[in-house]
Amino acid sequence: SSFIIFTMHSGFGLLESGSVSAKDEVNIMVKNVVDVVFGGIAYWSLGYGLSYGDDWYPNSFIGLGKFFYDPARQNLPVNEEGWAYASFLFQMSLATTASTIVSGAVAERAKLKSYILLGCLVILVQALPAHWVWDSNGFFFQMGVVDFAGCSAVHMVGGIIGLVATIYLKPRRNRFNEDSVHQMSSPTNALLGTFLLWWGWFGINAGSVWGITDGRWRLGGRAAVATIMSSIGGGATAIVISFVKTKKLQVNLLINGILSSIVSITALCAVSRPWHALIIGSVSAAFSIGVLPILDRFKVDDPVGIVPIHLTSSIWGMFAVGIFAEEDRHLMATGGKYGLLYGGGFKLMGIQMLCTLTILVYSATAGLIILVLISKSPLGLRVTDYEEQIGADVIEHGLAGTNIARYLVEKPLSTKTFQTVTKAITKWKMLAKARSREKRMEAARARRAQDEEEGGITEINGSPPRQNGANGIVANGGSIRQRANGAAPNGHVNGGAPNGGGRVAHVEVEMGPLPPAASPAQIDVQPAPVRRGPSRGSRTSSPPSVISLDPINPRHNPSVPRNRVAPSNDPPDIPPV
Repeated sequence: SSFIIFTMHSGFGLLESGSVSAKDEVNIMVKNVVDVVFGGIAYWSLGYGLSYGDDWYPNSFIGLGKFFYDPARQNLPVNEEGWAYASFLFQMSLATTASTIVSGAVAERAKLKSYILLGCLVILVQALPAHWVWDSNGFFFQMGVVDFAGCSAVHMVGGIIGLVATIYLKPRRNRFNEDSVHQMSSPTNALLGTFLLWWGWFGINAGSVWGITDGRWRLGGRAAVATIMSSIGGGATAIVISFVKTKKLQVNLLINGILSSIVSITALCAVSRPWHALIIGSVSAAFSIGVLPILDRFKVDDPVGIVPIHLTSSIWGMFAVGIFAEEDRHLMATGGKYGLLYGGGFKLMGIQMLCTLTILVYSATAGLIILVLISKSPLGLRVTDYEEQIGADVIEHGLAGTNIARYLVEKPLSTKTFQTVTKAITKWKMLAKARSREKRMEAARARRAQDEEEGGITEINGSPPRQNGANGIVANGGSIRQRANGAAPNGHVNGGAPNGGGRVAHVEVEMGPLPPAASPAQIDVQPAPVRRGPSRGSRTSSPPSVISLDPINPRHNPSVPRNRVAPSNDPPDIPPV
């Protein structure tokens, strides 16, 4: 059972890392490791003695003795020494669970070194309620309180200290802004952690009953069945509420419903009937989901759901004992007292509520004192705004998380928000397609313009010309040699008529200097003699051409259409071949 409980720390780590931002997921896993490492040192040295020490002065308030625990020095018989080691291992697994609960409440805000100290002190705070409830000298134990697996001594202690800590540290930056966005770093990890916690609680509940009854497996099996039935009721209730409330199955509601139901059954698991457990788990899930909007309204930033899972459910679990408890003929765990359902009156209910109120007040006060002392110490408690924005994975461990540049907070995604995000994505895709199409059209126009320029390359001997694309219009004097594709107005034609129909192979033109005028000019251009190849058409060349030109702005010449050469009335001076 102890081994199974220690696997719960893997579940806590996965649940918490999957619920917080990705920039802090490694840090929260590390905190679950140090809960066992440094929490184990604190419990071995002092915690176990404060809970079960009876060597120096046995009393009902605090244990004294068995510090730096070593059963071999007590000269115990072999079997008793074996049970002593098993008991220590089991109780240490429960105590470190209480400190792990607090780690989820202070996630993304507490410094690592300060949290190590906080976790060790939470172990020592938990030691006293464990003495009151479970040690034979404890005053609640002598009064007949019923808490088999740590409903009050573990979950309630961790839950109330977690609530005080998250209020004292204040919310994470931008947590309750109107534009805050919810995004768990890994819902898959959170659900996998839920499975491991689910399995671990079988170890807690069954091991608690099996230990106190000297290994009677039948009663351990009863606790295991009560655990699974309670989780079934809580899971079913959470699923129904989620569908009714949001039309979808919200992951966080499912997790809260299952885990809170398992916490609530820990007090009564040894004597609970299956249908008792089903009702207790269902009510616990409803309470845990109902408290979420209350926390949001009062701006209590609980990243992992510590308050609804551990605090609310533990209070209900202790209260449920006063309703459903009945004496078992083999265990005699309730001291002959019955709950309201079986005509036992309010005596057991009163004992349960007194124990609950005492542990709440004590744990909250001790937790607040510890938080204030650590915060005022040179260590400090809360990270700076810059460190919180960058993330603990970078600051504490030198790692680069996936959400370093942004900060996402936990807020359920409503149907309206989902529709808004979907519309925004659709609009963005349409705009992206329009921009892409415009870029393609622009590229096509550029290629077409380049092709037109390449089709009218003009080489000029003399000063640089002013040229209009493929029209071959030249502003300064000199000899022009033009190569062009298309119908030839004048020149050497291969395989076609002199005027049109063929493609110009080569045209040589000699042009004199332009007249000094700012207006468009008509210039007579006399083509140089060229040799013509035989053709099937006319044996004469095309008539000389007159090029219309505006030396200032060649693009605006109203006398001549663009891309055309005005024919001259002069007779051809090229003799036929």
